[in-house]
Amino acid sequence: MRLFQKHFCAIAISLWAASPSNAQLLVEPTLHIKAEAGGGRVALTLDACGGRTDTRILSALVENKIPATIFVTGIWLKHNATAVEIMRAHPELFELENHGGRHVPAVDTPQKIYGIRSAGSPEAVLAEVESGAAALAVTGEPAPKWFRGATAEYSPSAIAMIRKLGFKIAGFSINGDGGSLLGAKETARRIAAAKDGDVIIAHINQPTHAAGEGVVQGLLALKAKGLTFVRLDDADGIGDEGTTD
Repeated sequence: MRLFQKHFCAIAISLWAASPSNAQLLVEPTLHIKAEAGGGRVALTLDACGGRTDTRILSALVENKIPATIFVTGIWLKHNATAVEIMRAHPELFELENHGGRHVPAVDTPQKIYGIRSAGSPEAVLAEVESGAAALAVTGEPAPKWFRGATAEYSPSAIAMIRKLGFKIAGFSINGDGGSLLGAKETARRIAAAKDGDVIIAHINQPTHAAGEGVVQGLLALKAKGLTFVRLDDADGIGDEGTTD
């Protein structure tokens, strides 16, 4: 007999199946940054899963001096040397962190999450995390301190393993672009609604998607409101599910 469980999140509604012997309830951790008296702060995090670079977003960040934490995979790093060079030329803006070597979910039992096959074993989870860190080391970037797995869903046992490696796990409080599948208007609305302490997730690897335009619009709206952008390393992040404590 197979067990079916619906997982709802801001990206989509998905169904996954697993046998009773290895089923785990997956978690999608949240993350906030500590509020500071006298001003609103938000943390922008952008995933670079694979593919290319959305230069609409990258250019807007540089031109408007908006700091961001970029979660990069080993796959993306191989094909986006120019974007990496731009980011490294602006260390005051960009912090590059670990999104895994091959962009596979950090789930240590075999299953699919949003159609992506999980790592499937403890050894494969560790390989995904460590290969992502190794790919970043080749670029000359400082050793990453944060990890975000593909799909941002985890098995609790995988969270424990990743924490033992010394990484904090980056959840979020606002899903800005729905996995880069939302339109520009909805993406802009979600991001512009961010408040003090929020951590935004969006994507910088889909240059042909309308969501990228919305990311830029939403960020500029926040800047016009007077909110301050910070990188994760520049703020105290508070995550649930044991992801930061």
